[in-house]
Amino acid sequence: MTEDVFQSPKKRGRIAIFLSGRGSNFIAIHKAIEAGEINADIALVFSNKKQAPGFLFAQEQGLETLYLRPKSFPDRESYDQEIAREIQARDIDLIVLAGYMRIITAPFCQQFLNRIINIHPALLPSFPGLHVQQQAMDWGVRFSGATVHFVVPEVDMGPIILQAVVPVLQDDTEETLSSRILKEEHNLYPAAVKLYFEGRLEIRGRRVFLLD
Repeated sequence: MTEDVFQSPKKRGRIAIFLSGRGSNFIAIHKAIEAGEINADIALVFSNKKQAPGFLFAQEQGLETLYLRPKSFPDRESYDQEIAREIQARDIDLIVLAGYMRIITAPFCQQFLNRIINIHPALLPSFPGLHVQQQAMDWGVRFSGATVHFVVPEVDMGPIILQAVVPVLQDDTEETLSSRILKEEHNLYPAAVKLYFEGRLEIRGRRVFLLD
């Protein structure tokens, strides 16, 4: 039995950004696109928070935005179903989670399998979930970092695309470590999106291979 293989498309892509906060990784990707470094366009910026700074920035930039109020839906599944309809209507190639603070439902993950990516401020599979910088310090690890990965129904468990390593210093606080990791994220995330639309990401099983 041969394993399924997925290769990312080589094309000018259409991206949907999902965010809930300041959107600094979204801004980094936007700048890379504006500089011609990524062969893609941001076709939609979606948020579950109407006043999220990243959402307001997108509006200032003239990008198409969409806000859906979670409390207007009876459950997470119906909320994600409506988002899925909006994504399909815009012919989106890749969903980029940039500080989107809602757990995506399994049906949504399956519908857009291999078309959703996320960035996590730790070296997965270590320290999934929240407050990961403090977890790293509590465990006394010498290195932490950031991981860009494909999204699957299991939180922070998808195939790993790229990682960056950041030393954990003895006098670090959660804030100082977070700040240094974030700087790496702003380089790592645009690089992963760039690779996706160069057709250079191939998934075999749970491993991602970078093609020449």
